[in-house]
Parts: sequence; structure tokens; C-alpha cells
Amino acid sequence: MSGIKWDAHYQSGTPPWESGQPSSELQQVIAEDQIPRGRVIDLGCGTGINSVWLAQQGFDVTGIDFSGLAIDKARERAAAAGVTVRFLQADVLNLPDEFEPFPFFFDRGCYHAVRRIDAQVYVRTLERLTLPGSLGLLLTGNAKSSHKPGEGPPVVSEAELHAELEPTFEIVRLREFHFDLGTHDDVPFLAWSCLVRRAGGHPFHEHR
Repeated sequence: MSGIKWDAHYQSGTPPWESGQPSSELQQVIAEDQIPRGRVIDLGCGTGINSVWLAQQGFDVTGIDFSGLAIDKARERAAAAGVTVRFLQADVLNLPDEFEPFPFFFDRGCYHAVRRIDAQVYVRTLERLTLPGSLGLLLTGNAKSSHKPGEGPPVVSEAELHAELEPTFEIVRLREFHFDLGTHDDVPFLAWSCLVRRAGGHPFHEHR
């Protein structure tokens, strides 16, 4: 992976996967599943739209992204919103050993990109970042989408989700939805909303 490559997506304006608004699916899951407020890590946070929204809801947020330019924009966004978010430039496939386990993680589009490099290393990263009972929400492209190859996000099949995430994580709920329209989209892309729980324990809630 190249940080320069990812920086290029942010140099010319808003990349196609950013809608300018917090993810509608993230907002729905936080509300309907009553995700406890606590520490959360946003994997592939981009310019911090979802990280800032989570902080505004009372979460203690860490956002990581491979693009240093995206991280700079994310810090500016958080400052403008008046919230505190810890933003770090880092490679999700090679994270530094500085994170305590998170009770919740969020991934909008990171998994479906890095799995093409090494899905097993990605899941091992999640294992390092969580404890048994930790929850996670992955939003990823759906292989049933009708868009042509090269258009829209990378896609994953239901069978691939089960094969790559289990048995480390239990898939609590898998449903289809559509990504919010990006700046260059004419139609929304079909996606998966995958709520997972780290296997081996009851729901992990921090004592704060």
C-alpha cells in the first residue's frame, strides 16, 4: 500500500466514497442497537466525517487512515466541530503496538480495500484491537451489486464475509443497504452492513 497513492485521492477534492455527511447506516445501527458510549476506533477514517459524528454522540474516538493528507483534513474537521478525536496516520495491516482494546470498532470501506492485499492480516489486526465481546460494524461493497467492474467500491460476497471473519468474529447481523451517494455517484451502490461480535465472551463494556 502507498500513502502517496491514497493522498492523491484527497488532493483533487472530495474522493468518491465520501458523501459529506455521516454514514446513515452507522447512525441507524448506533440508535437501534443502542451501542454503549465508550472508546471506538474508526478504521480508514478518511477526512473524519464519521469520527467527528461519533465524538458528537459521546464516544471517545480514535481514527486511523493510511493517508496523511486525509488525517490533516480530519484534524481540521474535528477542530472546526469543537470535538476531540485522536487521529493517527497508520497502516491497518501494520499497526503500532500502542492501542488498548476497544469495545467497538467501525469500518466504512477499509476492509473491502485491504482484504485484497491480505484478509487474514486484517482480521488479526481486529483481534489485536478487541477483546471477546467487542462489537464492530463493517460497511462493505456487496458482490450482488449490478455496477460494472471498476465502478464503485470493491465488493465482497456473503460467503467471503463468513469465511474471512469467522470464527474470530460472530456475525450478529448481516443486511443489505445502499451506501450514501458520494460526490460523483448517480445511483447508490449496494452494500453489506455487517455487525459482528468478537467470539468467546459476553458483550465487552468498559468500566469508566
